[in-house]
Amino acid sequence: MTGKKAAEARRMSIGAQRNPASQEAILQAAEEILVEGGLGSFSIEAVARRAHAGKPTIYRWWPTRTILLLDVYHRQKFVDIAPDTGAIETDIFQLLSDLLEFWNTGHGGAVFRSVIAEAQTDPAASKALAAYMAERYQQGGEIFRRAKARDEVADWVVPELAMEIITSFVWKRLLTDRLEIAPEQLRLVVRHLVHGLKAQ
Repeated sequence: MTGKKAAEARRMSIGAQRNPASQEAILQAAEEILVEGGLGSFSIEAVARRAHAGKPTIYRWWPTRTILLLDVYHRQKFVDIAPDTGAIETDIFQLLSDLLEFWNTGHGGAVFRSVIAEAQTDPAASKALAAYMAERYQQGGEIFRRAKARDEVADWVVPELAMEIITSFVWKRLLTDRLEIAPEQLRLVVRHLVHGLKAQ
């Protein structure tokens, strides 16, 4: 093998293409470290040791630890960001109910709080989180685009902004550790949120 080909082989081996087994081991190690010790114990070095992976591989696949944190979070996330029940109120209720349940069971809430905490002091983390949330708002905005087509909300409603507004309620609940809420109370919350959006 020539020197050039050997160099190319080394680049491939350190992550030009992700190996599914290695990726899973790294994500699993990252989640375990977060759950066991919180954000203070989380580092690329610690993940590399536990996953028996090289730091260059991790940095090539996840340039910052925030991007790794987001992948850990998204790996376990199963919530439909734009449920389609046929009505705006029940769509929003389903979304918020599913998010609260997801954050309150398993490690999803703890991981996402770690992402938010990281974004408070690291500009790169803040940028990564903002980009992630912008994508989620665009996806979830489908709830409001469908509602417009059904004449359930006013024409002036901006789907992405509406999505940010309704999810702000559960974000606050997550950050203040108040994820448990009775279904009837959550339905009342949704009525408060939707009432100002309804077409006259």
